[in-house]
Amino acid sequence: MKTRRWLVAGLLFAVLWVFVSGPKVTIRSVVTVFIVGLAVGLPVAYVFRRLYGEEIDLSQTISAIPYVILYILVFFKEVLVANVDVAYRVLVPGRALEPQVILVPLRVETALGVTTIANSITITPGTVTLDHDPDENALYVHMIDGRSPDEVVEPIRQWEDYALQIFDERHSPGDPAPEITVHPPDHPPEPKSITEEQRTERLDDGGESDG
Repeated sequence: MKTRRWLVAGLLFAVLWVFVSGPKVTIRSVVTVFIVGLAVGLPVAYVFRRLYGEEIDLSQTISAIPYVILYILVFFKEVLVANVDVAYRVLVPGRALEPQVILVPLRVETALGVTTIANSITITPGTVTLDHDPDENALYVHMIDGRSPDEVVEPIRQWEDYALQIFDERHSPGDPAPEITVHPPDHPPEPKSITEEQRTERLDDGGESDG
């Protein structure tokens, strides 16, 4: 059974709006916020419908719902833990910080899957997605404390396991995750997602400023 993809996107926008708005936990409040989300989400999804495929297999979407719920639950848990950790570092003087950039290769390959993981990392306090390397399908991730990068990557891999199911990716959660790379701190990564023209302009600007 297939349906228009923009309809599903509008529905997802409405669900996200419920979580973002944080209404009172009553049926009336949740339904009211959901309807408002639909009123905004459906027109927006329709306007940008060309960004999506024409149709989507609805049965596949329904089967992905449990993984969407698990993703959201794990994501909010990680955001809560990260908020406490960052607050503790701010309030306790002398707390050691060792910022680090790591390269995290991904198993998810679809644009929507990669974007979901990248945004989840950025929204979580203490980590920021700097760039996506399309050649290696990997994310440059900055963390405020890079002494234990594996601990930071662990929730990312958990999100990715669910994303593989949600977006019906080629890989499966059982496939081994690629090894991360700790980037040298004195050599920040060159952005890979900018165009060659933008890169040339940056080099020209740097040359002029040196002169």
